[in-house]
Amino acid sequence: MDVPALIASPVGTVSTVSRAAPVAPVPARSAGLAARPSSQRGERSTLTAHLGLAVAAACSWSVHKRGRAAVKGPKRVQMRYTSMCKDSDPEDSMRRRFEAVVAEAQEKICKAIEDCDGGAKFCREPYTRESGGGGVARVLTDGNVFEKAGVNLSVVYGQMPQEALQAATERGADRAGGKLEPGQKVPFFACGLSSVMHPKNPFCPTMHFNYRYFETETGAWWFGGGTDITPSYLDLDDMKHFHGTYKDVCDKYNPEWYPKFKSWADDYFLIKHRGETRGLGGIFFDDLNTEDPETHLKFAEEALDAVPKAYVPILEKNRDKEFTEEQKQWQLLRRGRYVEFNLVYDRGTVFGLKMLGSGVGRIESILMSLPENASWLYAHEPKEGSPEAEIMEAFKQPKQWV
Repeated sequence: MDVPALIASPVGTVSTVSRAAPVAPVPARSAGLAARPSSQRGERSTLTAHLGLAVAAACSWSVHKRGRAAVKGPKRVQMRYTSMCKDSDPEDSMRRRFEAVVAEAQEKICKAIEDCDGGAKFCREPYTRESGGGGVARVLTDGNVFEKAGVNLSVVYGQMPQEALQAATERGADRAGGKLEPGQKVPFFACGLSSVMHPKNPFCPTMHFNYRYFETETGAWWFGGGTDITPSYLDLDDMKHFHGTYKDVCDKYNPEWYPKFKSWADDYFLIKHRGETRGLGGIFFDDLNTEDPETHLKFAEEALDAVPKAYVPILEKNRDKEFTEEQKQWQLLRRGRYVEFNLVYDRGTVFGLKMLGSGVGRIESILMSLPENASWLYAHEPKEGSPEAEIMEAFKQPKQWV
């Protein structure tokens, strides 16, 4: 999954925590998507994944107490989140400081998305691992705007097989910090925040982000991540807003970063067996340690702060647009492409699945990025001159939006 928060998702063994009763359904609003008859909302017999609902059903509102100091940061975060870093990690270490940044971002982004949805709330599932680390899974389902949204935080300590390292980073085994013997594993630390949000309305794009920090015990470190958007229909103003927001963030640090990271996203999110991209890109970077760690940390923080600014206005603009059954079917077909990319090419999903063999991983979290519903039609081609054909051209030939 991209949603694996490290690259992947939260991984670890769920700790024993008190379970809250399921949240009561929210009444449909008088206007908007939730108030429409089911036939117009495109509820039809399609391939239904329902992956991740087990996470939602088990979500807890309680905070797991670990008997160690809370992450430094705003009081709101201190009350809700307890550091998953080991006691041996210094308070001023990059491990703890990155964790504090993503813990605060998780709270801010979940609040912004709840406010936008106006109905459903994110549940909370804290978990720990006996060997150290853990995370907090946040999942929202069946809202007014969202079919499913997840924002997952992970802290992981482990022994990484070489094939997992190859999946985890652009430079693969070079990131071990030294020459590896056959079969040798790499002790590592990883922390990240990752999200995928799937709206109901076909005119509201899916959005994904992932920001992560890796260290190996041999001294190698790097940052990775990015934010990208996957619409079913092309709106030039929406793409200018989304890409422009991230260009502004990148330009504050290096004017070469946006074109470089935008091109990297176009290349990374290519569905090679289809010859088309998963969506319309954004920014993506990996193995980033060209600057001092402080600069990379601040960049990640500002990129996370930009998520609601880049995404929520697009949702507010499109959330109540009318749509047909055919337009809903097109959205589900594009969701099928999303599934194909994530299961075949996504570095985070592959990393998470490879780590399962080492006893490190949660399959629900690794696959949480998948939509609840997706569809495949045999040899389907959009009609020439249609809006569907228009966006297919953008999927096949990436464009410059700003």
